[in-house]
Formats: sequence, structure tokens, C-alpha cells
Amino acid sequence: MKSLPAYFIPHGGGPCFFMDWDPPDTWKKMGDWLKSLPSSMPEKPKAILVISAHWEEDAFTVMSNPAPPLIYDYYGFPPETYELKYPAPGAPDLAKKVAGLLENAGLPARLNDARGYDHGVFVPLKLIYPDAEIPVVQLSLRRNLDPAQHLAAGRALASLRDEGVLIVGSGMSYHNLEKFFRGDRQGDSQKFDAWLTQAATSAPQQRDDMLVHWAEAPSARQAHPREEHLLPLMVVAGAAGGDAGHQTLSDTVMGCAISGYRFG
Repeated sequence: MKSLPAYFIPHGGGPCFFMDWDPPDTWKKMGDWLKSLPSSMPEKPKAILVISAHWEEDAFTVMSNPAPPLIYDYYGFPPETYELKYPAPGAPDLAKKVAGLLENAGLPARLNDARGYDHGVFVPLKLIYPDAEIPVVQLSLRRNLDPAQHLAAGRALASLRDEGVLIVGSGMSYHNLEKFFRGDRQGDSQKFDAWLTQAATSAPQQRDDMLVHWAEAPSARQAHPREEHLLPLMVVAGAAGGDAGHQTLSDTVMGCAISGYRFG
């Protein structure tokens, strides 16, 4: 089994890929990129571990539900977007292993056997693996939003990549909704995107140091007034180990720069 890459993916806005937009191609480049990811894998994953921006707990929490429902955690969208389906099975044994790896690294971890997939999981996965046959486990963020702890969580989970588990951080490289929907007139997204790409593609030690101090980056708090959509990248960067990072998506949506990254 070849080691799988780890990805930080932008998951768009709500169910954006499954509804009409003006202009119609608003989310097309991002959607096409998500659809292309399986062709870049050395092998088909045995399971997928997703760290979504839309789940926070006091301790890292792993979804152990064997048949997760969907959580339609978006509001004001067309009725048909609340009928989307993604019946991927859970993987309780993998969930226990994830929790054990975190605990062994000194990071408090819990299991949750009731949680379902939020839209940071099922919306992009409907494009990446539409058949929903690969088991999926979701891992929460830790509510303290400490970047160093999320990097440490990724390092604790890195070995899963050698076991056929695809690790995906699902968030957004830019997440200032006020500016997003009225256009980024100050160029904050471009300034932060340039810095973030430099960080993600730097040598591992420098990468980690830059990400820990991300709030000191140009336009950091303008790009992320709150960092929950950035922290999935920290977990993925930690799981990357010594592997280099590459910007594999460079997009502009509603005037805002958005990136996606592959490690390994």
C-alpha cells in the first residue's frame, strides 16, 4: 500500500455546487478540482478521515457512528439542497484508532456515536467520491482553536496515511463572509493567500512555525476573523510530516482568492 497524500480543500459556501448561481460558473473551477482529486491518488483510499471546520468540541472528538446521517447545517438555501444524500458508511474501528493515536500523543480525545456528517464533509465528498462507498470518519476541531495543538493532532495521525486512509482538512483558505459576499475590495484575500501559499509550500519546520503564527500574517484577521475554517489545514500539515506541500488549486470566487493544497 502506497502512502496517500493529505489534502486541504475549500468546501465552498453551503451546498453551493448543487444549486444555481449567477454567474453560473461561480464555483465551477473549485468543483472541477474537487472532482479531479481521485485521479491524483496513487491508490483508492480504504477510508477517509475528514477534519471539518463545522464541528468544534472541548476535546478532539471522533465520530464513531456506523451509519452517519447528514446534518444540513446551512440556512436559507433552495429546498432541494436539503434533500441531498451521501450514504457513506462510518468506520467505528478507525474512529477508535484515531482516538487512541490522539490520546497516545497526549491530546484528550473522545468518541461520539451519534454524530452525522456536516456539510463540510458531505458536500465536497459528493464531488470527490460520489458513489459514497468509501467509509468516512469525521474528526472535530478543538474549541480552543490552538494552531499548535491542531498541528500536533495531525502529527499523531500521520501513520494512517500509510494504511490507506485519506486525510482531508475541509475548510476555506479565506473566510470573511461579510467581505466575501460584497467582494474583497481591499485585496485582503490576495495578501493572505500569497502568505498562506508560501507557508504551505515551505520546508516542514518553517511551514509549522509559520502556521503556528498565522495570525501575524498580512491581512490575517481580515481573511479569518475567526480561524475555524483555517485550522483543518493545520491538522493536514501536521499529518504531512516531511512531505512537501503544493498549491493545487488557485481560484478566485466573487473576487476573493481561494486555494487548495496537497501534501505528499
